[in-house]
Amino acid sequence: MTSQSLPQEGEILLDNVQKGRTPSQTTTEINKVGLHARGQWASKAEFLLAVAGQIIGLGNVWRFPYLCYKNGGGVFFVPYLLFLVLCGVPLFLLETSLGQYTSLGGVSAWRTMCPIFGGLGYASQIMILHGCVYYIVILAWALLYLSYSFQTALPWSHCNNSWNTDACFMFDHHNQTSNVSSLPDNVTSPIMEFWEREVLHLSDSLDELGPISWKLALCLALVWLVCYFCVWKGIKSTGKVVYFTATFPYVMLFVLLVRGATLPGAAQGIIYYLKPNHTRLADPQVWMDAGTQIFFSYGICLGSLTALGSYNKYNNNCYKDSFHLCLLNSATSFLAGFAIFSVLGFMAEEQGVDIATVAQSGPGLAFIAFPRAVAMMPLPQLWAICFFLMIIMLGLDTQFVSLEALMTSVTDLYPHLIRRGYRRELLLLFICLVCFLIGLIMVTPGGLYVFQIYDHFSCSGASLLLLSIFQSIAIGWIYGAERFCSNIKDMTGHKPLLLFKLCWKYLTPAVCTATFLFSLVCWSPLSLGKGLVAPDWATALGWLLTLSSVSLLPIWAIYALAIMPGTLTQRFHRLCKPTTNSQQHIVEDHVA
Repeated sequence: MTSQSLPQEGEILLDNVQKGRTPSQTTTEINKVGLHARGQWASKAEFLLAVAGQIIGLGNVWRFPYLCYKNGGGVFFVPYLLFLVLCGVPLFLLETSLGQYTSLGGVSAWRTMCPIFGGLGYASQIMILHGCVYYIVILAWALLYLSYSFQTALPWSHCNNSWNTDACFMFDHHNQTSNVSSLPDNVTSPIMEFWEREVLHLSDSLDELGPISWKLALCLALVWLVCYFCVWKGIKSTGKVVYFTATFPYVMLFVLLVRGATLPGAAQGIIYYLKPNHTRLADPQVWMDAGTQIFFSYGICLGSLTALGSYNKYNNNCYKDSFHLCLLNSATSFLAGFAIFSVLGFMAEEQGVDIATVAQSGPGLAFIAFPRAVAMMPLPQLWAICFFLMIIMLGLDTQFVSLEALMTSVTDLYPHLIRRGYRRELLLLFICLVCFLIGLIMVTPGGLYVFQIYDHFSCSGASLLLLSIFQSIAIGWIYGAERFCSNIKDMTGHKPLLLFKLCWKYLTPAVCTATFLFSLVCWSPLSLGKGLVAPDWATALGWLLTLSSVSLLPIWAIYALAIMPGTLTQRFHRLCKPTTNSQQHIVEDHVA
């Protein structure tokens, strides 16, 4: 009864936009029904820092530099920039301006602008929820490493710890060749034993999950507690926290860059990072790597950009902001490569090996290669603390801003239920607790394998590409690219370049479709490390994670068509137009 008697905030906002009034003028109307005000960013800087914190994360530091090195050095920028222009920037602008125009989160914005594609909003929120479960585990690992970094001697720099085995051996250029004949076949390094035996307590297979590690569980709980208090008051708290979490990593990155540049072997590392190899452009995998890097590092199709843009003032210049933020994101990735590869070059010279043997990406870089390099520097504790603080801050703001985007979408769907009293805070606490409990499976001895399955399937490149294709179709063809350009002009005073209209209608869906098909053709079973390949049952569970989000696209379309009155043609015609109050009530009454 309540859902039918109270007007939805989305209805008020859309009506007033259509009548020429800005969303900020509707605050009085919304307050009349006893809801807490939705709020806006206190300043433009809060919006810019929040988006920067969301899109600039661990992938900029541990994935882009390695892909650049692996895929032809400076030549990799050719496919990277092409995907950036044809997919990255157009979709970034689309999502940010969609949120600003509607003043609604990801789900409500799509249900308002193009109702038949409302499943886009639901799918993106499920992907955020999956991401919240596993992404934060990385921060728990980093926090545990940080706690060990305060010891007199870094525990991964020697073989005298309780967890070390007889196979532990210190590798450096002094003993690399002289003692190689006397080494056992299963020889390992101190950092590998620290990572596998002390941090992860890694089991031999996915079938052996084992007991929960209390140290990692405590770190995971602590990080979740920080995330909760960063988000619990909505953008009032989020907008203030990002001043620190979004800027501090740049301070640490600059410190590590300066330190790395002064190390012996740094120049050789940077040469490896950027040395062009034109023949690599003929390899389709290079283009696939460039495309997936754009989608992963720009936070596209996750609903976060829409939610963050929805708190802007109606006349904010989101057009210019999109260019600036995209430039900052790519520049950060490029700069991080110098910091990372200067240190890897130093480590390669110290060990007397080729840099190809030490260059890694992902967790292997953050928790194996870089800590090993840090242990070889003067004052290793200082550089270890700087590095892991940077990792924690890079991941922390991505985590809590994603959580804020999820809460925005949920509260915009049911403002009459959630924006009263302390219901929002209690709902957030419930979500955090559930995600924490699910995440505990990833701090068991077999947790790394579960983490890899989550990472590979829940927010996979295939899922993001599918959502990108349908987003472009929804705006480019159903809502209308020209109409959307006019909306942006109405907000900013500037009509987007013709290229954006061409991208939304033709180029972006074509490029994403080609990349998606290529990813299916080249699909192979997931490798879990230690010579393990994901078993069939684990792969099946992984595909269920993928389907849990993308399946909502057809499910929502069928559901919306089923409950809309009229002939099938009339239903389809109505659902391809922006929502009116009467149409909104039809859907919401069925949901209620």
